[in-house]
Amino acid sequence: MTSFTSARRTLAVGAALTALALGCAPSAVAADPTAAAVVKVTTTKQLQAALAAAVPGQTIQLADGTYTGNFKATAPGTAAARITLSGSAKAVLTTSTGGGYGLYLNGASYWTVQGLTVTGAQKGIMMDAANYVVIDGVTVHHTTMEGVHFRNSSAHGTLRNSRIHDTGLNRDGMGEGVYVGTANTLADRSDYVQIIGNTFGPNIGAENVDLKEGTTGGLVSGNSFDGDGLTGRNYDDSWVDVKGNGYVVENNTGVRTTDDGFQTHSVQPGWGCGTVFRGNRSDLTGATGPDRYAIDVTNYAAACPVTIGPGNTVTGGRGLVNPGIPVS
Repeated sequence: MTSFTSARRTLAVGAALTALALGCAPSAVAADPTAAAVVKVTTTKQLQAALAAAVPGQTIQLADGTYTGNFKATAPGTAAARITLSGSAKAVLTTSTGGGYGLYLNGASYWTVQGLTVTGAQKGIMMDAANYVVIDGVTVHHTTMEGVHFRNSSAHGTLRNSRIHDTGLNRDGMGEGVYVGTANTLADRSDYVQIIGNTFGPNIGAENVDLKEGTTGGLVSGNSFDGDGLTGRNYDDSWVDVKGNGYVVENNTGVRTTDDGFQTHSVQPGWGCGTVFRGNRSDLTGATGPDRYAIDVTNYAAACPVTIGPGNTVTGGRGLVNPGIPVS
């Protein structure tokens, strides 16, 4: 019995590797618990097959090179057995037309995307209904719209240690570095997203970070912002715009903006509230907008508090925060 089981396992692993080499993704391989733990790919067809056949606990390892297409994953991992897509910065996902999503995690919860580069798409990395996704050490650049988007209630996501630049190349004010949630709805609960230790810019065509109404409880910490790509065409005139509730924005640095550093807005009643700002360093040198505050709180009220905590500093502009906002 032991020899028969071992033989079945050997055949299943061999079948998985053969299918990938041929650019195939038979469902039997995807469902087999003995599928290879590490799947190495070198071609576009192999990558597409590996994404389609991914199972919990598996790592898809990209060789350096260019992979051309719109790449999509739908299979979820688990908390105990994440699925990982990894490569160096020289493993580049791009598209043939400049349209669509470079990498689309549609319902693909518990994925880690690590190290690789995404470029030449309408949107770089998109999550829909994909929880606990970790994007770590990636580079996203030269997209016509946003670089990274947590959407359709993609909660508990993390973007960390990554570089995002040259987004929104249409220059219509709709090319955010990272976008959390969906505008004009409260149904998108992309809550508790953490944006940590990233470098944004130069040449981001909208806010570096846009946190939409309906989202709650996220963290924006230790990032470097460069607003030289701001256009003002879609109300983009700050590095970070907080329209959700209960965010912490801390220990970030920012340079080059058209108006403010950080903003809060209440575009829906009861939203844009509860943000805590602390330890942020804002350089507003050269800003020419009407306000020019490091932190511009547009909706402060007893029912919609915002906390300006310790350690925030400003160079240039008109001041740390707009008049009437208490500073602790």
